[in-house]
Amino acid sequence: MVPPPVRWHEGTLLKSRRLARAAWRGLQDFNATARSARRLVYYAETAADWAYLGPMVDALEARGERVLKITSDAGDSVLKEADAFFVGSGFAQTALFKAIQADVFVMTLTDLERLHLKRSVHPVHYVYAFHSIASTHRVYWEHAFDAYDTIHCVGPHHVDELRRTEQAYGLRQKRLVPHGYGRLDTLMQDVARHGPNRAARGGDVNVLLAPSWGDCSIVKHCLEPLIDVLIAAGFRVAIRLHPMTRRHDPSLPERLVARIEATGRFQFDPHINTTESVLAADIMITESSGAPLEYAFARERPVIFIDTPPKINNPHYARVGAPLLEVDIREKIGRLVRLDALDRAPHAVRELVGSAEAWAGTIRRVREATVFNVGRSGAAGPEAVLDTLSSVVRR
Repeated sequence: MVPPPVRWHEGTLLKSRRLARAAWRGLQDFNATARSARRLVYYAETAADWAYLGPMVDALEARGERVLKITSDAGDSVLKEADAFFVGSGFAQTALFKAIQADVFVMTLTDLERLHLKRSVHPVHYVYAFHSIASTHRVYWEHAFDAYDTIHCVGPHHVDELRRTEQAYGLRQKRLVPHGYGRLDTLMQDVARHGPNRAARGGDVNVLLAPSWGDCSIVKHCLEPLIDVLIAAGFRVAIRLHPMTRRHDPSLPERLVARIEATGRFQFDPHINTTESVLAADIMITESSGAPLEYAFARERPVIFIDTPPKINNPHYARVGAPLLEVDIREKIGRLVRLDALDRAPHAVRELVGSAEAWAGTIRRVREATVFNVGRSGAAGPEAVLDTLSSVVRR
């Protein structure tokens, strides 16, 4: 007997059509706004982007500036606000980018012009805001930032790397702004409200696993053995997976919970945008990415790095000739554990948790040398954007 043909999931198709219609309506609504209202436009690929863009937007709106907010995330809570528009991730999004008319367009999107999203055919000043403290020339694709006019730099390393990149490739000079990092400032505020960590109050030690994704990730090399050795040592373990890991392996959280939940010492945190697991963690374990820098600088606590193979998205990174912050900083803010020595991880956890107060001063000094405007980026960013409007766009 011939089996019946496989049918398209009707629910998925209907949802896709609804989102497409909503995206075109959002684009039409945006285009219907007066051109004079489009002085400042911010774009988010996902709701997570507002953790980096939000402090700037909030500060601008507090000063009475009108900010138009565009998102490709149908579940983005920003859509409940005024002047917010959904454009999806399909043809409406592409059409928006191709023909947008605005003065200043701010986003965390890398690789503008390299893929399907292009600069507008109209004159627009493009501003990039970082969603990581990490260096620009190895974990990002080659030419990731070339199409921007202004870049809001997290720290001196970004200024140095981007200038060296311009020289190495013969690029035009961009406007580089000493901005800082809004995500860090928000985390620091949350830490101040949260109070002492659990271990300091005499509770169990909470370990947060925050793997990156791709070939460098703990997920690929040692996730389950690492969790096992930590739980066997008596620690509580929480894990926050990178969104791309969950996209490529959506059943991974369910598999981990099914295998380990019975220990009573394992928790999966699905809320990548919230700070609860970061605030509860006595220590973070990761590889070389931006997450440990956020944790160390906000919590003023050390980090354990599993020495997995490096993340290299730009195989020509040496051409830039600049140091790599995420590599050089690791032993300034924590300890390395070799991939073939995971049994040493519990010892490293106890050592670093026990000496966390001694690390705090060192980490503060590293933070001040690494990040511009610590605690003040929410004011510095809007000033730079408004200066861009007056001194660059209005020429």
